[in-house]
Amino acid sequence: MLGAEGASAQSANSGCALTQVGGTGRQILKCRGGLTITAERGARYTLLDRSRDGIVDAVRARSKAILLDAPKSPSGFVVDTPQAIAAVRGTKWAVDVSAGKTAVFVVRGAVSVRRQAAPAAVVLGPGEGVDVDESTSALVVKRWPQPRVNALMARLGQ
Repeated sequence: MLGAEGASAQSANSGCALTQVGGTGRQILKCRGGLTITAERGARYTLLDRSRDGIVDAVRARSKAILLDAPKSPSGFVVDTPQAIAAVRGTKWAVDVSAGKTAVFVVRGAVSVRRQAAPAAVVLGPGEGVDVDESTSALVVKRWPQPRVNALMARLGQ
């Protein structure tokens, strides 16, 4: 783990440079290895270095939305939430955590998503998303309607 929750405390220890987006409350972290994380105001997440090589390779997201742009990596990149695990090997995607639910949306590339307690995963492509709650029903991949995409991306300054 690379510090306590809150990007400002983590950035100094993680090889990431933090930029506050004036007047919005959003934060942009640009990390060693090419990772960029945009977090909406109030997002709670922790940066992780699973391989202990000084490069962020995972995020534990606990609330609100983050947008990730991760370069291709042999070990991949993982976002862990209370409901879901999303894993990639180079893509751009958003993860939105709210009470009892995680939404994952892919802008570019492909993302594998599974429930915390289940091995079965779905793979999302560009324009697709999945809502993961605490039920045991099968995950359903959907092409997100443009208004939903626009609303999420607007929260992230996109």
